[in-house]
Amino acid sequence: MTDAPHLLIAWHSRTGGSEALARAAAEGAASAKLLAADDVTPKTLHAAGGYLFVGPENLAALSGAMKEMFDRCYYPCLGRLEGRPYATIICAGSDGENAQRQLDRIATGWRLKRVADPVIVNTAAQTPEAILASKTIAPDRLAEARDLGAALAEGLAAGIF
Repeated sequence: MTDAPHLLIAWHSRTGGSEALARAAAEGAASAKLLAADDVTPKTLHAAGGYLFVGPENLAALSGAMKEMFDRCYYPCLGRLEGRPYATIICAGSDGENAQRQLDRIATGWRLKRVADPVIVNTAAQTPEAILASKTIAPDRLAEARDLGAALAEGLAAGIF
């Protein structure tokens, strides 16, 4: 008997918000592999059965570290991840929609299959001081991330995705 494919939670955080959300998702998905974007490799992407990408929006785009992870892994994974499930959590100071669109375009290139609605957590950080400050994520949003992680891991384990 082989193990069920695991969920890879790939994250980047500059001020702690995305990290808190990724860790909450990992708590919900006890069997998930939690990796900082800098540590994700094509091999870890190939080994996973599905993905939760968690990162901040910076200047209306994915954070540089998240984008660099995709840049580094895109071509080695092209044609090798098709049909695998994915979901996203974006932590943003205002709207987060552009980072979400950017990530979805990358996932479309890999032919991943979105299995949950996008989650965008708005911290309302609008001043330079608030933008640079450590983020505290509301308990209900952490619970949402925890539930998403659990649902993704359970769906993978049950062969639903």
